[in-house]
Amino acid sequence: MKKFYITTPIYYVNDSPHIGHAYTTVAADLMARYHRLLGREVFFLTGTDEHGQKVQQAAAKRGILPKQHADEWVTRFQCLWTRLSISNNDFIRTTEARHTSVVQEVLQRLWDKKEIYLDTYEGWYCLPDERFWTEKELLDGKCPDCGRPVEPLQERNYFFKMGQYQDRLRRHIDQNSSFIQPESRRREVLGFLEKPLGDLCISRPKSRLSWGISFPFDPDYVTYVWVDALVNYISVPGYPDEAYLSCWPADLHLVGKDILTTHAVYWSTLLMALDLPLPNTLFAHGWWTVDGEKMSKSRGNVVDPNEMITAFGADAFRYFLLREVPFGQDGNFSKEAFILRYNSDLANDLGNLLSRALNLIERFSDGKIPEPDAEGGHPEAEEVKATAISLHDSVRTAIAQFEFHVALGEIWRLVERTNRYIEQMAPWNLAKNRKDKKRLDTVLYTAAEALRIISVYLSPFMPNTAEEMRRQLGGFPDGPLDAIGHGTGQTIAKGKPLFPRIERETRVAPESKTATGGPAPSHPLIALEDFKKLDLRAGAIVEAQKVSGSDKLLLLTVDLGEEKRQVVAGIGKRYAPDILIGKKVILVANLKPARIMGIESQGMLLAAGGKEVLGLATFLEDIPPGAQIR
Repeated sequence: MKKFYITTPIYYVNDSPHIGHAYTTVAADLMARYHRLLGREVFFLTGTDEHGQKVQQAAAKRGILPKQHADEWVTRFQCLWTRLSISNNDFIRTTEARHTSVVQEVLQRLWDKKEIYLDTYEGWYCLPDERFWTEKELLDGKCPDCGRPVEPLQERNYFFKMGQYQDRLRRHIDQNSSFIQPESRRREVLGFLEKPLGDLCISRPKSRLSWGISFPFDPDYVTYVWVDALVNYISVPGYPDEAYLSCWPADLHLVGKDILTTHAVYWSTLLMALDLPLPNTLFAHGWWTVDGEKMSKSRGNVVDPNEMITAFGADAFRYFLLREVPFGQDGNFSKEAFILRYNSDLANDLGNLLSRALNLIERFSDGKIPEPDAEGGHPEAEEVKATAISLHDSVRTAIAQFEFHVALGEIWRLVERTNRYIEQMAPWNLAKNRKDKKRLDTVLYTAAEALRIISVYLSPFMPNTAEEMRRQLGGFPDGPLDAIGHGTGQTIAKGKPLFPRIERETRVAPESKTATGGPAPSHPLIALEDFKKLDLRAGAIVEAQKVSGSDKLLLLTVDLGEEKRQVVAGIGKRYAPDILIGKKVILVANLKPARIMGIESQGMLLAAGGKEVLGLATFLEDIPPGAQIR
């Protein structure tokens, strides 16, 4: 049976790994792990591109050989992939003999088939991209890809007859809608192919560039670095031996949108010339900006994945990359957004759920997961189970469509439903009555089983977190995806919190001074007696619905223990009503009632944010409704 074959681009060894490299590789790792979870044999390939003029120049500047330079820099990628728990099956370096021999075999076959010819080239050359451009292709006299200056160049080179495959490639794209994804990238390539497709210069004379793979039929030339790099997708599986058929055609090439053309056009036409099938899917994702600005070394805003892992952990970083932005679109990275997502989703929702469930099992079941009530009659538990069962289809569909953020949202439906279930069933109250023992055991079992299922579905996204969840739950095995109803009796093994909350620093205005010469607070001071006038109470949201005619307002019923309050809250753009059921919130209980859109609001919830709501103020512990906030 053919393996599920997935690749990342091979990253240029002269670069330091940044968020873009991590994004592609984490997404590929997710796909590889998910297909393994489905029972498929997977071959996941990544690596480094180590030839070319930039490597040669960097090495010369350091006074060392290009290979030594590459040997030192490649470890930056290899170490980062280890820290990010990347599960690649192989790592190719284009300086390896197993790759070099296949590149030369490909060139020889193309030469023998008269797909290559020698001619004089005169045009413009971009050194950073190591790429030729015609006068018409330049944008304001600069490289249309990177925007940097180009230089005129005339030299004899070998050319691949790429232009003759233009119509065939266009037909293939038209007839195979999933070949290039997302749809916007597919249209982009079709638009590119509306213009005449010229032939491709695939050599560089050794008189100008010696650091590359020599042409087998002309030792005075080395291979254009992009042709060299693209061949890795077939060289590692073993082309031209039949062994490569266990992988080829690739199921998925994942790339950034900046290298879409080289993969969709150069690589596709080379494969056509070799009479090889094209990959099933080429997916080009978007770029990351940082705080709304383009990421660049000159701006000093390049996001270093190693720094993020050291500060927050690998799985938290993986989660943010895959949850924050629809895969395929451009995304914006900010520390503020990262911390908000971390505290809300990971610390409050997931971490708190595991901690609560284990504490309850330890307290009310001697630290062992109990047997549920075999007689049934527990509709709330059945609702949790139904949510868990639904993940099998919803997560599969989302991942098949590269909607990783949607898949995680589906998993979080179970996280939120289980949190709400614990609130609804209040096991701390059930434990007070011996008649409720079966009901209590069912609640504890259901929470543990939901967490086990969550860990299985999370494992492709957050492998270390999933493993730690299973360990703390007593050592459940990994998978399979559709196994609902695991055995009981495991002894839990509580550990450290999965995701300790991140406390953000309080900033003060440096230019303002107090009478004593110290820094003044950034907000006006009030007396303690004034603060005591506020009656802040813990409340539990028991009902939630949208206010008709508003996309912002929700009508909530908040349980304060001895009474229930009706509250109109402007949080509808941040929260869906069903997500809020069971949430513990802070209510300003002595606020004068107000009418909002004709509905009386009997209090106000505390939330973070300015014009937009960033998150509700909630609790980590099981605070009883009505408790006073001091």
